[in-house]
Amino acid sequence: MEKQRFSPMGDSAVRVSFGDGISKGINNRIRGFAELLRKDGIKGVREWTPSYTAVTVYYDPCEKKYSEITAELEELYQKLEETELPPAKRVIVPVCYDGEFAPDLEDVAGHNDLTAEEVIAIHTGGDYLIYMLGFTPGFPYMGGMAPEIATPRLKNPRPHVPAGSVGIAGEQTGIYSLDTPGGWRIIGRTPLVLYDSGRDNPSLFEAGDHVSFRAISTDEYEDIKKQVAAGEYEVEYETVE
Repeated sequence: MEKQRFSPMGDSAVRVSFGDGISKGINNRIRGFAELLRKDGIKGVREWTPSYTAVTVYYDPCEKKYSEITAELEELYQKLEETELPPAKRVIVPVCYDGEFAPDLEDVAGHNDLTAEEVIAIHTGGDYLIYMLGFTPGFPYMGGMAPEIATPRLKNPRPHVPAGSVGIAGEQTGIYSLDTPGGWRIIGRTPLVLYDSGRDNPSLFEAGDHVSFRAISTDEYEDIKKQVAAGEYEVEYETVE
């Protein structure tokens, strides 16, 4: 067993490391390990959380000792090479890039010597991989944004950013899942609800999903928002080849 593979996180969790860098290869191994946890199961495991380079596994210390849980996790780890990943899904996210929904769009355009229309075209032209959820429940940290629209965070974060706001921070793009303070540059907003504790699956996304943004008008935004509130909107999905 590699000494650096497992490390304790308090008295009821263990961190399983898959490397040091952020890459699709490491993300695939993390997805595979999460799939093994889902399919094979380990008695005493309560839940697990994928991140950029690791999976944190939470367990009941009354049922398993740390040495026991790591031994069973090592057995799962050894099955990775023979594990077939299920097809990833792409979530189509409608975004309105107009007016009040995009307070920083012009700043992002100016920072990169582009027009607002060019920023939107580049942003909607990307295929984004969700490496992890964090910051707030359901907030996707995504890779794959074009460096042509990268922009530093705000020097002074806003005290309130509405849920659904789509932002840029450095070379990352993300979507605020809840109303929170935040310093990302806001270039649009989606009417989709990213996190709802009352749903069977509270989070719209999971690590390993892909995201594609689709530009919509203000009228389309309001129409979709009403459909979402009424439970009538069907989120669009595609299978990633």
